[in-house]
Amino acid sequence: MTYDLVVAGARVVTPSGTVERNVLVKDGLVAGLSSAVPECGRLVRADGLVAVPGMIDPHMHYGVYSPVDEAARTESRVAAAGGTTTMMRMLRLGVPFEEGLPAQLEAASRSHLVDYAVHASVFDEGQIAGMGFCAKMGVTSFKIYMNLGGEVGHVYMDQPPGHGELVGARVEVSPGIVEGVVERAASLGCPVLVHAEDYEACGCGMKEARGRGLDGLGAWSESRPPDSEAKAIRQVCAAARRHGCAIYVVHVGSRLALEQVRRERALGTEIRAETCPHYLALTHEGRGGYLAKVMPPIRTRADSESAWGAVRDGTIDAVGTDHVANRLSLKDGSDVWESLAGFPGSGTMAPLLLHHGVNAGRITIEDFARLTSGAAARIFGLAGKGRIEEGADADIVLLDLRTERRVEAGMFGGYSDYDVYEGQVLRGWPAVTISRGEVVSEGLDVHASPGRGRLVLRLRGS
Repeated sequence: MTYDLVVAGARVVTPSGTVERNVLVKDGLVAGLSSAVPECGRLVRADGLVAVPGMIDPHMHYGVYSPVDEAARTESRVAAAGGTTTMMRMLRLGVPFEEGLPAQLEAASRSHLVDYAVHASVFDEGQIAGMGFCAKMGVTSFKIYMNLGGEVGHVYMDQPPGHGELVGARVEVSPGIVEGVVERAASLGCPVLVHAEDYEACGCGMKEARGRGLDGLGAWSESRPPDSEAKAIRQVCAAARRHGCAIYVVHVGSRLALEQVRRERALGTEIRAETCPHYLALTHEGRGGYLAKVMPPIRTRADSESAWGAVRDGTIDAVGTDHVANRLSLKDGSDVWESLAGFPGSGTMAPLLLHHGVNAGRITIEDFARLTSGAAARIFGLAGKGRIEEGADADIVLLDLRTERRVEAGMFGGYSDYDVYEGQVLRGWPAVTISRGEVVSEGLDVHASPGRGRLVLRLRGS
């Protein structure tokens, strides 16, 4: 047999361990592992590199500050350069799903360079009624924003394709909405992603801090305390147990929230937890400016160490970036209260986890593969993704653990014109990204064309 592509010379991280084998690719799938180098259409020499499954970023926001027909092109370019071969978008619509979802999916199909999937955010009773429609369209996971309501209920929705203007809205994600989403998702066999912050506590905390004239990222963290995260986790998990629903708590970075996740598991809740690179690599202590403003806030060094401990002991299942494709003109305000929350991060996920994790001895390369790919594929039912083994999609990232590179704004070619990590020198970067057997990126040189990315077939998660 002549293979389409062979990756030769790498150490390969497989579901059963790391082996020194060559990866054989045929028709976009892994055809097997071999010690030989058979005849092939393209040979990729990977001596000295590590082959891991293509990364899955389960938590990305794009289509908010530019419409998805533009944003999918720019942000999938970032993803490919950063080693991500499946990007999962947090869709936010201010209209019924039956009205807005088809156009979003059609525009997305023309624009992505790599594969993608969608989580549908649910804001009101009408959208709860439309969750079944989403599932029929291949969107089989849903998100609730417990941080939105009352005085802090403002949100930017995704723009309609071709729109080009911000779409602001006010929403009230009440306890009734939370209960309704969880109940309906359980009936559909779908997981619910949760932004776990109690909006009443956050609203009061922000009002008090502003009244005291406080500013900076430390004040932002104080105004949205970790116990508001723990409270929200308790509330949604009680509903999850009542209805038998799987919960995936996004962007967990505080010690109190992590402790609450452990308590809920002990109670029998089917709960998974995600952290983000910024909770592992950043703290508000001694950090100036407002670029790292995010919800929930970056916390203290002690919280960061707690997050690393949770990564090691399995409390954290997956890592997502919470990537937000925005620009500095909107991001940086006159104080922390007027600055925009969220920042880009998809391109730096791999180097941050390699530099601070694998190369620092905090996690193994096998842990890296599980956290950045295997767990998300299993949890969200991403067929063919998350593993290098025969029959799986040939999504492969070749990692160079020795290369050092300085982070620079705009280096990934995305929509954003700044980077929170600018100036940092990180050791360990993706060298080659392969999506379904096609080399889509070599270093920061991205070859793929818009429209080659596919909506991933979703099974029910596990």
